[in-house]
Amino acid sequence: MLDKEGYRPNVGIILANQKNEVFWGKRVNQHAWQFPQGGIKHGETPLQAMFRELEEEVGVTLTAPAALHGVFSNFGNFPGDHIAVFVVRHWQRRGGYRKSGEIAEARMFAWQTLPERVDPGTRARLAEIFDKAPLSALW
Repeated sequence: MLDKEGYRPNVGIILANQKNEVFWGKRVNQHAWQFPQGGIKHGETPLQAMFRELEEEVGVTLTAPAALHGVFSNFGNFPGDHIAVFVVRHWQRRGGYRKSGEIAEARMFAWQTLPERVDPGTRARLAEIFDKAPLSALW
């Protein structure tokens, strides 16, 4: 959702398990794999958006608090695009991953062996989280 000045706040969720595998979903309208993400709705906090996106896209609930990794500017995509990235390591799912209207396919990948067509910003976030690469403010 864009506000009247073109600001678009989003959340992204790195959903990892104990083996450092990361959840990826292939969106129906795109051919690229992505982690769960979406826009923050009017009147919603980033944390509330994170919970909503996990429920809507993958049917996951947290069993321990998530960690905010950082807030990043994705000016290459849109001048007002900002993404709050959360890391979720303690979670459970109900049944299989949902194949909602947004997600056509879902599975876990080792973070070092990512699926095809992962954007550089996503790769940078994973390197920061799992490989202790320096943090960058830009996507």
